[in-house]
Amino acid sequence: MTRVGIVGAGNVAARHADVLSGFPDVTIAGIADTDPHRAEALASKHGSPAYGGHADLLSAGGLDAVYVCVPPFAHGNPEHDVLSCNLPLFVEKPLSLDLQTAEKIATEIERRSLPSAVGHHWRYLDIVEQARDLLSGRPVRLALGHWLDKVPPVGWWLNREMSGGQIVEQAVHVLDLARLLVGEVEMVHAVPAGDSVDGEVDRATSAVMRFAGGASGLLATSCLLTRKHRVGLEVCAEGIALELSETRLLVDGERAIEDDGRAKTRVDREFINAVQGRPADVRVPYGEALRTHRVALALARSATERRPVTLHD
Repeated sequence: MTRVGIVGAGNVAARHADVLSGFPDVTIAGIADTDPHRAEALASKHGSPAYGGHADLLSAGGLDAVYVCVPPFAHGNPEHDVLSCNLPLFVEKPLSLDLQTAEKIATEIERRSLPSAVGHHWRYLDIVEQARDLLSGRPVRLALGHWLDKVPPVGWWLNREMSGGQIVEQAVHVLDLARLLVGEVEMVHAVPAGDSVDGEVDRATSAVMRFAGGASGLLATSCLLTRKHRVGLEVCAEGIALELSETRLLVDGERAIEDDGRAKTRVDREFINAVQGRPADVRVPYGEALRTHRVALALARSATERRPVTLHD
């Protein structure tokens, strides 16, 4: 039985807990949150002990792996403390607010040769595999990404110093999919709407991206709406246009293919397989997620500095 600890007890942590508790070879060994009531509520649902912080969870011992599902501003110490215990690590995106924090974590994971994964579950969409097959031999020349949505119902989200902004906190999923289907990004130039309040996230941003393979890209984000309006990625290659969301692939604007809805289960199952030393299809280990995170941070920096930003490997 694989014993998993979870740091964080918010909505995303609860989702992972539900999935993990459905695996017959996994038990949730403990849940930690700085809000003890929230930790207790989620822990009691899964018959697990609750802890007031990740240090107490780790001190209790007996863990085989740890999930870190904390807000953007809280990344860093939990990951380093988990790694100091030599435990495999699953981290929910975004990886951090700054590049240095994520780079240090990546270096430590590599130094210890530990299994890792990041919650870019879109990589596990059945329709993404179908899109890759359709694009085989046809390089993408144009990519159009969207995240047009509402403000999430958490108090820290509108604070730029706590969430990192919409591109870092939300649209990173779209950027990760673009890297998969189009390739690495060389340059970004983001232009925020001019009516933002100091210290708050931009309510709308548009950006141009240049990919290493020669493709051009656009990204549009907004949190001005009252519901999720449009979230996904469109790509154009020779003789084909594909539009992907989290639930559907649209081919040439005509043929719709529905996803099988199992991506959020697969991302957890494959990480557990890796922890158990079994054959595992971990599609986004921490180092791979870091490459996407660099693009998101470059876009955020470009919007702040009002100039193009070039990415360097």
